[in-house]
Amino acid sequence: MNFIVEDETFKNINFKENFLKKGDYENCTFLDCSFLNADVTSVNFFECNFINCDLSSAIITNTTFKEVSFNDCKMVGLQFEKCNEVFFSATFNKSILSYSSFYNRVLKNVTFNHCNLTEVDFSSADISKLKFDNCNCKDAIFNQTIMEQTDFRTSYNFTIHPEKNRINKAKFTKENVSGLLANYNILIE
Repeated sequence: MNFIVEDETFKNINFKENFLKKGDYENCTFLDCSFLNADVTSVNFFECNFINCDLSSAIITNTTFKEVSFNDCKMVGLQFEKCNEVFFSATFNKSILSYSSFYNRVLKNVTFNHCNLTEVDFSSADISKLKFDNCNCKDAIFNQTIMEQTDFRTSYNFTIHPEKNRINKAKFTKENVSGLLANYNILIE
């Protein structure tokens, strides 16, 4: 029988020191917890909320994130391409995801709101129809990325090569369209 935890709140716990038992965590809240460099391999999070947590460099191999929300979290260097992709759905609010990777991921059920996406790798990912709401995309990597109908209208600091990505019907504003032209070494006034 699988270990199951439901409707629990975990507060101020360092999961590098206090190992999180493998199993299913359903409708749980993690508040002010540290997963910094913690191993959460093959742990399943269903409808969980992470609030003000540090998940930087956590090992998330085969980890399930289904209908999970991350609010005000620090998530530097996470390798999302290694987690379970079958149920992957998440909302990222006011979180720092710098240097994380979504390489080759289908992100149909993901939301990014007011996030720092500095140097996040979206190479070969499918981010179609997503809305990047007020996100800093400085040096984010978009290479062979499918971003059809993706909304970048309120985001900034991105550089996207139109020839190297599928951008059909992606949405931009006059103010941020320079992110599509930066690689052409032209001056926009």
